[in-house]
Formats: sequence, structure tokens, C-alpha cells
Amino acid sequence: MPLLSVIIPAYNEAGTIQKLLEKINGVNIDKEIIVIDNGSQDGTDKILRGIKYADLKVIHHVTNRGKGGAVLTGLSAASGEFVIIQDADLEYDPSDYPRLIDAIKNSNAGLVLGSRFYRGYRGLLLHRIGNKFITRLLNLLFKTKLNDYATCYKLASRATYRGLNLKGTGFNIEVEIICNCIKQGLAIAEVPVSYFPRTYRQGKKIRWLDGLWAIFYIFKYRFSS
Repeated sequence: MPLLSVIIPAYNEAGTIQKLLEKINGVNIDKEIIVIDNGSQDGTDKILRGIKYADLKVIHHVTNRGKGGAVLTGLSAASGEFVIIQDADLEYDPSDYPRLIDAIKNSNAGLVLGSRFYRGYRGLLLHRIGNKFITRLLNLLFKTKLNDYATCYKLASRATYRGLNLKGTGFNIEVEIICNCIKQGLAIAEVPVSYFPRTYRQGKKIRWLDGLWAIFYIFKYRFSS
């Protein structure tokens, strides 16, 4: 059993996927890398077929099933003691993995988040404002004190992930992971991580409408059984 399963949903990331995998492969921990090509149409699938690492698994979706759908596919294939989700761009630095693993091993946390705000968030202004507002809303409704609910880096044991009964197929899976952990009484720790935001021109996919959906799902998960 590898120590860490890295799940990478990838949709039209031909410009970054190879460099990202090189970075992950260079992290000196026992790991497996699971890439879900989520119906890419820009050649991402061809690049993935040309990359051969002993610890690399590539799963191809014929059509785009959403980020959540890709994560669920990755979880079904994961065999590591711990699982982390990694976006296929270069916004997050895989060299932070050991810090996150140390945090979950040395605390009673069931989930460790890699927070972008502790070191000074440098993302787009509207994203920064929106993230802070939604995080505060989540904190208010769930009586928590999170700093960055929407971070990509969410590290938990594989058993924890599979016990969350995740169903979200879109970006709402980010909210669902957090809310289900809170409702199950799991402690959540946050660790500062590096963050290198990209612009829409560079391929950023999250939009303002996703923020509105996040608010909807926070209320849904808060008041559903």
C-alpha cells in the first residue's frame, strides 16, 4: 500500500499536465499518481499516453463528467493510506505534500486543508473576496473557524474519504467534502501552502456562477440529513 494517492482530475490541461507530473514524481514519498483525463479535447490524453511512470495510473473518461465525477473515479481506484486531490494546473506545489502528511499524522485531524491565505493570497480580486465571503458563510452556518474552505488540497485517509459518501459531480464536491467532514464530527486542520494563481487567459476554469452554486450547496448540506 502506498503512503499517498494523488488524484488529478484533468480537463484540457495539455499545457501543464506533463510538468505537473514531473513535479509530483519528484516528491520523495511513497505514492501513486492517478490521473483522470476527463474527456479532454486539446491533446491532454495523447500527452498522458506518452508518460510512463511506475506509480502512474491514467483513467480516461470519454466525456467530461465534472470535477466531482473525476474525483469519484479516482477514489474508486485509489489504494494509498492517504488521499489528496491535485488540480492539473500548476497553481499548487506538490512539494507541500510532506507538510500536509505530517500535519495529519501529528494531530487528531480527520482532514487537513492546504490554506492559501496564511501566506497572503495572490489570486484574482473577485476570487479572493468571493472565497472569503463563502468561507465566512460556511463558518457561520457550521460554527467552524476555517480559513480557506475552497482550497484544492484536501488530505484525508482513504478510509475517511470513502466514508464521506460523496456524490457531487461538479465543483460542489469541494463543499461536500468539507460539510460531510464537519457533520461527521471530524476535526479539520489547516496548513499554509504555496499558491501560484493563473488567469482565465491561462486556463482558469472556476467562474462566478460556481460561487453562487457553492452558496446553494452549503445551505443544502447544512440543512439536509
